[in-house]
Amino acid sequence: MKLDDLEIYKLSLELSEDFWQIFLELPKQFRFSIGDQMIRSVDSIGANISEGYGRYHYRDSMKFYYNARGSLFETKHWLKLLLIRKFISEERHGELLEKLNTLGVKLNNFIDTIKRKL
Repeated sequence: MKLDDLEIYKLSLELSEDFWQIFLELPKQFRFSIGDQMIRSVDSIGANISEGYGRYHYRDSMKFYYNARGSLFETKHWLKLLLIRKFISEERHGELLEKLNTLGVKLNNFIDTIKRKL
């Protein structure tokens, strides 16, 4: 299976695009504080999935999948701050949180599958 066919990778790219749209809507003075951190964390999810997928040994790839999961949780933090600071609506927060939660479940299932191969 190619990386581009991996569902967790496709979801991570979709989330990166969702958060990029929020970044573009942020007032300029907040783009280099909350915006920068938010983009780094959400983009790191897909980057770590990609790097892990490119490793030759399952054991080597696991650390990248765990990093992706950590970045997912960091992204949830930034999403919560966007809501608290009123940069996004409750509805948009809920939609993105649901996507993050879905990716989290799928990523955990993927990690469990890889663990069984070790």
